[in-house]
Amino acid sequence: MARPVLLVCAVLVLLAAGFAATFADAARLSAARLPDRIERQRLTARLGLTDPALFTEARYARHLSQADLHSAFQDHPLALEHFPSGSVVPPPAMAPPAREGPP
Repeated sequence: MARPVLLVCAVLVLLAAGFAATFADAARLSAARLPDRIERQRLTARLGLTDPALFTEARYARHLSQADLHSAFQDHPLALEHFPSGSVVPPPAMAPPAREGPP
């Protein structure tokens, strides 16, 4: 009769092998799709397309590279975030630090 720890170890080894296989498959697919990716990059550069829309709800989270820094506070500077994507997207790196106390 096999010890339970051996069964757990065997399952973990199989799961790790499957996890490693996903990276190998991703590398294979990436190499196979390289010509298509290069063509899409050329088309994007030729048409001058912008970044993809990551979220559809808040206008300041749609295109992070084109966000208006104050649109998140359109209701009130201390208003709670009412869009879920606003809690996922961090503040921009260029944002000024928060001030202490009243202005």
